[in-house]
Amino acid sequence: MVTAIVIPIICIYFFWVTKKELRESHEKWLQLKNVPEEAIISGTIMQLSGNKQRFSYNRFVYVLEMKVQSDYSFVNIKKVIPIEHEVEIPQIKTGETIRAFGNWKQDYFLVNRIEKKF
Repeated sequence: MVTAIVIPIICIYFFWVTKKELRESHEKWLQLKNVPEEAIISGTIMQLSGNKQRFSYNRFVYVLEMKVQSDYSFVNIKKVIPIEHEVEIPQIKTGETIRAFGNWKQDYFLVNRIEKKF
């Protein structure tokens, strides 16, 4: 009799916890495209690479990594883009001059938006 009551309660509890974790993961995934614009980096792109990475169960991100030569030094820049149905990857090439708006993390600059300079 006790197992007929306890087992469904345990199953419902774990279902509720899993749904809560999935909701939180989805919110973190969507927040990746909202980076505060606290600083600006200008320079020429020396290296450019991009790859698709898994964020969580069925959520993916596209990580665009650049090495930019500014006036004083080389700067590592990353742009993390959540892959949705209508995702737009910035069309930039090596040798172009850009302005990147974002903020600093430990050893790289995390970008919110990129503008080409002409």
